[in-house]
Formats: sequence, C-alpha cells, structure tokens
Amino acid sequence: MGVIEDVYEDLDTDVEFEEFEAAVEDKVEQMGGLADEETAAMLIAHELRDEEADTIADIEPGMNEVKFLGKVTAIGDVRTFERDDEDAEEGRVCNVDVADASGSVRVALWDDMAAAAEEELEVGQVLRVMGRPKEGYSGLEVSADKVEPDEDAEVDVQVLDTYRVEDLSLGASDVDLVGQVLDTDAIRTFDRDDGSEGRVANLTVGDETGRVRVTLWDGKADLAEEFEAGEVVEVGDGYVRERDGDLELHVGDRGTVERVDEDVEYVPETADIADLEIGETVDIGGGVIETDPKRTFDRDDGSEGQVRNVRIKDDTGEIRVALWGDKADREIELADRVVFTDVEIQDGWQDDLEASANWRSTVTVLEEGSDAAGGGADGARGAGASDSGSDDRGGNETGLGAFAEDGQKAAAEAVAGETADGDGTGGTGGESGGAGGAAAATAERSTEDVEFTGTVVQTGDPVVLDDGQRTKSVETDASLRLGEEVTVRGPERDGTIDADDVF
Repeated sequence: MGVIEDVYEDLDTDVEFEEFEAAVEDKVEQMGGLADEETAAMLIAHELRDEEADTIADIEPGMNEVKFLGKVTAIGDVRTFERDDEDAEEGRVCNVDVADASGSVRVALWDDMAAAAEEELEVGQVLRVMGRPKEGYSGLEVSADKVEPDEDAEVDVQVLDTYRVEDLSLGASDVDLVGQVLDTDAIRTFDRDDGSEGRVANLTVGDETGRVRVTLWDGKADLAEEFEAGEVVEVGDGYVRERDGDLELHVGDRGTVERVDEDVEYVPETADIADLEIGETVDIGGGVIETDPKRTFDRDDGSEGQVRNVRIKDDTGEIRVALWGDKADREIELADRVVFTDVEIQDGWQDDLEASANWRSTVTVLEEGSDAAGGGADGARGAGASDSGSDDRGGNETGLGAFAEDGQKAAAEAVAGETADGDGTGGTGGESGGAGGAAAATAERSTEDVEFTGTVVQTGDPVVLDDGQRTKSVETDASLRLGEEVTVRGPERDGTIDADDVF
C-alpha cells in the first residue's frame, strides 16, 4: 500500500479514493515539487477534515465548504431571479431548513437542485449536505453545492407544527408559536452599514412553558404598536437567534404576528424578595407601596434618558425597582399589583438592594379586583388574569390571575397597614383597607426624616438630586447650582423630600 492509500485509510470521509488521489496529484503539481505525495496527501486530508461538521451548531460563517447531516423541517417555495448577465437564463432558488439535535440551518438550493427539491424533497427526509456557510438575510445559511438524501441515516429531531417556548432552539426557523403578550416596546431606528435606516421593535410573549422576547425587524416593527399586553398572538415563520445568552424569536420579511382566539396561560415564577442577592437576574412581584415621579437626565452622548422608581412588597419583604427608558412610562399606581421579569438586583442607596428594570425586562400591571382589599382579580392590565369572585380561589385559579390575588393582598396589607395588636381594625377585610388606609400609611412614613446626598441635576421646583444610583425630588427654598453636591434631610412624602436642612 502506498503513502496516499495510508493517509486515505486514516481519513473518515465520503470522498472516493480516486477523487482523493486525483486531488493529491493536483496538489503536488500546484506546489511545483515543493511537496511530495505524502505531504500533499496530508494537506488534502487536513482540508477534508476541516469540511466535516460534527453538528449543525459547529457551522460558522466564513468556514470553507462544509459537510453535515440534517433532517428536513421545512421546504420553501421556488423563487426566480434575474442574473447579472442579461443573456443568462433566469435563476431559481429554494430554501430548505434542516436540523439536527444541536440546532437548525437554512440551506439554499440553486437552479436544478431547486427544481428537484420542489418535486422530490419531503419534510422528515435526512440529507447529506455539502456547501459554503455564510451570513444570510435571516442569519446563518449554507449555499449548497451538493445535496443527497440518506435513507439509512437517522437524525433525532422532532418536526413541530407549532412550538412552545421550551421547544425553541438556536437556529430553528419557520417557527410558529402561540403566546400571550406580556409587554411591548417602542419602535427604534438604527443606521445600517450601507447607510440605510433600519427599524426594530420588541414584544415579549409567554406560554405555560416560559417566555421569549420577539424581535420585529423593519416593516414588521409596526406590529408592536398593534397589540396590548394580555392579548394572545401567533408568531409565524419566525427564526431563533441568541442575544446576551438568551434565545430570541425574530420576525423578518416573511414572518407574521396575528391575534388568535386561543387560551394561553403564562405563570410567572417570582422569587421571594427576602432571598434576593446582588448580581442576580430574577422575576419579582408584589404590591406597590411607594411611587416616585418620572425624572429625566442627560446621558454622556447628549441624549435624554428617563427613570422612575417604585417600591413593591411581597409576603417576605420589599424592594425599590428602577424603571429605565420606556419602562418609566408605564402606568403604575399605589396598591397596584405588578410582576417584573428579568430585573437585575443591584446595590442601592444606604446598602439597600435595588432592582433595575432595563430593556430586557417586562412590566406586567395586574388589574384591581372589585374589592380592593379582598383579593378579587377581574383581569390584567398587562397580562390576562382569570376572574375570581372571592378570597377563596381554591385550586382553580392559575397563571397571572393566581399571582394577582396574592399581589392584591400584599399591596393592601402594605398600604393599609396591619394593626400591631391584632384587633382587626386596620385589617384588609373591611372598607377601611382602601384610600383611608393609604393616607394613614403615608402619614406614618412622613414622620420619619430621611437623608439623601447627591448632585444637583435639576434646579427649580422641585430640585432633583442624583447619587449615581437613584434620583430624588426635593422641595427646598435653598439656592442651589447645577452640578453642586449637597445633602438634604427631612420628611419624605409621595417620593419627594421636604428638606428642613440642606448642607
């Protein structure tokens, strides 16, 4: 056996020996005698090994021609296009999605392969694909040079008609998913490398298995303004990408988002406030016991930002939540029940923990029931809650509706206050647990002085101080200058410090 045969025997490849041998001879000739047959055979073997992809997840844009095995999960329509050469005949292309256990990728079949795909390919077939990876319009795709069905090979991939959130995997395409809208974001614009302006917006949807951020591109971005939290929608022809370690469902030119008349339940799994630790990204919920006015500030790039602070309480404790950007515009009022998802726990003022609700967070405000202190939940302002007519929901109340009742109780207890002697006069079961209780709680808090040190970021009425973590509105007659660092002390009412001392 010669040296070429020896190298070929150690190579795990579908290339026939005759083709391998011819490639070795061509390599020897190309190198002008600088490499003998053994060296040339090893170089060709190295190139072939680079082509082999163990899984679809191993494929990356810019790689040389790759080979991989995958199961057909979707077959697109054959489209025609004009070539640059006016005399050339019309071109044809068909996109086929294939997947393995690691992920999914789109394969572009051209001309004769496109025509054959339309007539011969079926969803569920296993293909051996050879082609060149590149970054396509909807993410990674492989431009196929050769595609062959492999009837003997098995690929463990479940082909789904409709996905749930837990079914999503990186690279999946042609995804149809039904979920409840949990939150919406405003449309944003950006500049592309070619100088054109792009548009993007986001929804967050959830089902019984979890939630996912939906990214809407360009013409689809307007869809974010058509839906409200609590509605049920179906995302069609989406594709899954990753951002900051989280999967996202993207909707491009082919995708759709439509209202559907289906019942979808999303159950938030909130963490106990008492157990929160700095550095965590968690979901929290509770009743609102304090609200601050929205404040604006200048960013380093000259743009204007905004933030609003609220404080919530659950059965285990309370925490301040900072709402940044568009989140600051959400209508959140005293005694509302709110669920915040994906908030970052940070070190706040005076060693107090603070939750930061940023671009990736969602804010769900649950509707108040007819009995503000009784725990009824008529619906959801931000996510659908089930109806409940009494304090005893038994085992039938689930989803955000179930959380709504617990949140209502926490809010009522926090705002109305529970009596220390247990005589029930300040409890949550009677009418006194409403606005009068809130006023009493506010009056009680106002008797305690607070001290705050920060930089003056707004003069006038009110003055606004910022300590790098939080901002505070201050009522004072003192003459202060922008940029001056001061400390104020006095009672705090409705989020504003009535400063008795300024130093």
